[in-house]
Amino acid sequence: MNVAGRSRLNYKQALAWLYGLQRFGIKLGLENTRRLLDELSRKGDLQIAPGGGKATARWKIIHVAGTNGKGSVCAMIDSMCRAQGHRTGLFISPHLVTFRERIRVNGEMITEEAVADGLAIIRDLIADWEPHPTFFEVTTALALKHFGESKIDIAILETGLGGRLDATNAVQPSVSVITPIGLDHEKWLGHKLVEIAAEKAGIIKPSVPIVSAPQEPQAEEVIRARAIECSSPVRFVNEPHRKSPVGLRGEHQKQNAAVAIAAVQAANIHLGEKAIVRGLAAIEWPGRFEKWDERTIIDGAHNPSAARILAQTWREVFGDQKATLVLAVLSDKDLRGICEALAPISASVLLPKIRSERAAARGELAQILSVIISPLPHSITSTISDALMRARANPNPILITGSLHFVGEVLAHLRGEPAAFEECAQ
Repeated sequence: MNVAGRSRLNYKQALAWLYGLQRFGIKLGLENTRRLLDELSRKGDLQIAPGGGKATARWKIIHVAGTNGKGSVCAMIDSMCRAQGHRTGLFISPHLVTFRERIRVNGEMITEEAVADGLAIIRDLIADWEPHPTFFEVTTALALKHFGESKIDIAILETGLGGRLDATNAVQPSVSVITPIGLDHEKWLGHKLVEIAAEKAGIIKPSVPIVSAPQEPQAEEVIRARAIECSSPVRFVNEPHRKSPVGLRGEHQKQNAAVAIAAVQAANIHLGEKAIVRGLAAIEWPGRFEKWDERTIIDGAHNPSAARILAQTWREVFGDQKATLVLAVLSDKDLRGICEALAPISASVLLPKIRSERAAARGELAQILSVIISPLPHSITSTISDALMRARANPNPILITGSLHFVGEVLAHLRGEPAAFEECAQ
């Protein structure tokens, strides 16, 4: 894919450059992404036809927004479509252990070579752009470029943040999917449910069908209003899928499965009953109530609504048995809301130091745990390894949660693999 005059990068160099773009922060808006897709299309590096500010692919696109459950719904759609024999492209975020998790074709992660070559092309293309594209804008373009080269039939795109101004919203989907909406990312999306719902509903396009999970009344009203404005048919999927087993634990995953099935159907993609059964049974999605061993659960819940669902699932599996909670949360989250949601299922809490600049101070978490309605015994530990050793010394089952970034670091530790932040270390 490299030609004379085009700079070459190896995988670590490419990721080092990409992560360096984080200095540009989060910039919500579609102009840069549309320009990037247009330029890649004109150069023959992308199988998407630019037009009228919306990129039109030669394949079906299922676009998924929401606060919680986006990744699970995307993974279910991908698994069922592959079981039917469709060739899929899956784009999700964030990744847990390796950047390559974000971009998959037919279940296979993008290769290191494809990441390096694709980012080299994009780096040369945008070298003098102002404003400069961000980490997520470039990653979205890389995913779509890889999907085109891989000759997929169906792309499943998960929004990174919000919806209306998210980079993934630069494409024209076959169906718009909205999972449960709650409070999260308030700094960017607003502090009221109606404001956040308006951002999520921004993925709705004129005359494109909408499939939604059950919503709070305020959020449902926003979605219905946007659907009327766009003359788009909308279906709220209120009944969970109970016809066959779902490979992910928790009653909420049956609801996610019903949304996933409805989304594929709304996109006019053939999906037989056998493919639904096989796809839902075979799904694997790390960090979503993942059973690591007989007494250890790992879950990426990182806002109060997700933590409440996690507590409900814990009771479904463990009954009244309480957890030794190993907790790390990012500082921009609702720390008190998360702690209060998890307190009823926790016997004690361990607070390890994690390698993220965005991590909430352990002392702040300790203070919250001391003053919530049901105060919990807690200890600050120096490392994840120390926290796990102390958790295993207790008889209780272990729950590791609070952040997908934390979950990724824990999984890397348990697997004996480099953590995500070490991938681009020189």
